[in-house]
Amino acid sequence: MARYSRLTVLTTMIEPGLVPLFYHGDVEVATRIVEACLDGGAHCMEFTNRDDRAIRVFEQLVRRFEDDARLVLGVGSVVDLGTATLYIQLGTNFVVGPTLNAEVARVCNRRKVAYIPGCGTVTEISQAEELGVEICKFFPGRHIGGPAFIKSIRGPMPQTRIMPTGGVMPTKENIRDWFEVGVAAVGIGSRLITKEAIASGDCATITKGVRQVLAWIQDIRGDAPIPD
Repeated sequence: MARYSRLTVLTTMIEPGLVPLFYHGDVEVATRIVEACLDGGAHCMEFTNRDDRAIRVFEQLVRRFEDDARLVLGVGSVVDLGTATLYIQLGTNFVVGPTLNAEVARVCNRRKVAYIPGCGTVTEISQAEELGVEICKFFPGRHIGGPAFIKSIRGPMPQTRIMPTGGVMPTKENIRDWFEVGVAAVGIGSRLITKEAIASGDCATITKGVRQVLAWIQDIRGDAPIPD
């Protein structure tokens, strides 16, 4: 079962505003990536269900960090009920998908696990919220309207919480573009946890990048309240 309550998970996403996304088929490398992100100040991380090895690596990560209260680990790239159920049994704290799946939403609700589905239209966002979703993944964010889309929908739907992924850049200008239109958080993958840093074992660069993005978010938000 999930280690943390759904409310705790959502708060851990929204308050810092960053969810790093990563995958690696070697549990030792994956462990170092998690530690690098934790050292940078990110506590909520998405391990993507990238291939057949993913579920075994995820299970080992859960065991390795079971005594580290800093980590809120979830799974991404989940598109069907069976996969979601497997990861819930292994203790995922949240489930992210590139699409909206009503069956996944219902099983996550039953097990009190946060579900963040991918939505690309106002109708999909509305359907997700009817299914109990608190944060919608805006994916791929840069290609389906970018910050302008979010600004437009938050006018008539100010209660909507959105986390863009896909096209979010680890630059202050791009981070500002997203947060100024009221996103709840951003998800950043390979542009933050780069292939080069992974291949060379350069965990310090990953840590530095995470720390910098979090600092930008804090600076951009300033004294403004976090969107409800």
